[in-house]
Amino acid sequence: MARKRAARATVRRRITKPRAVARKKSAARKAAPRKTARKAARKAAPKKAKRAAARRPSELFAPVKGAERREIGHVLLEVGKAGAARVKRMVYPAGFHWSKDMKPVVGTDLCMHAHVGFLVHGEIHIEYPDGCVIEHRAPQIIAIDPGHDGWVVGKEPVVMIEFDFERDTIARLGMPSSHTHST
Repeated sequence: MARKRAARATVRRRITKPRAVARKKSAARKAAPRKTARKAARKAAPKKAKRAAARRPSELFAPVKGAERREIGHVLLEVGKAGAARVKRMVYPAGFHWSKDMKPVVGTDLCMHAHVGFLVHGEIHIEYPDGCVIEHRAPQIIAIDPGHDGWVVGKEPVVMIEFDFERDTIARLGMPSSHTHST
């Protein structure tokens, strides 16, 4: 029996020793994934912030404080006074086409308004009756002569900041009364 006990003790020792070693190795393995997990969390943090930013409404589309807000022909228009001028933010939705959306509201064949300002977001296509085509892509300063048709290009809305003097815009900004080509 003493031999059996001694054999059992040896077996126990053999089993016990590898378990202790295994415990040390498993502890090392657990620590390694923690370090990897921490690195992954640090790398994922900017991605999470980007996703969160994409979900919350952009300041680009937030209501403008102190501006009159209205919708005309599917265009969101916000107007505020700045001295003798007006500052307008215009948001044209994706799919907007002047001859389809505004012509019935305004009653003219073409847009007879001069647009001067800054294209903040999106892309627009402008066509004049003489066949001249101009495309604007944000960010870009814009000066669009009266007498044009235009539409939003792509699936993103267009956001423009314009400056005007109501009926005196053309004269006060030195714009032509209709589209012409310089020679």
